[in-house]
Amino acid sequence: MGIADRSISCPHCGHHIHLLVDASNGDQEYYEDCPACCNAIHVNFHLDEINNQLELQVSDDQMS
Repeated sequence: MGIADRSISCPHCGHHIHLLVDASNGDQEYYEDCPACCNAIHVNFHLDEINNQLELQVSDDQMS
C-alpha cells in the first residue's frame, strides 16, 4: 500500500480535512495542524499488512 487519501474531522472544531497518508514507510505517528482552528491533531496509523488495510486514529491529545 502506498499513498492513501483519508478524510477526517478535526477533534477540536469538527472541520473536515483530507490527509494524504504515505503507508510505504510502515506505522507512523505525528501531529498535523488543523487549517481551520490551528490546533494540533495527533495522527497515528498502522498498516495491517495481512489484510492490506490502513488503520487511522486521530485525537486531540497534547504533545508530550
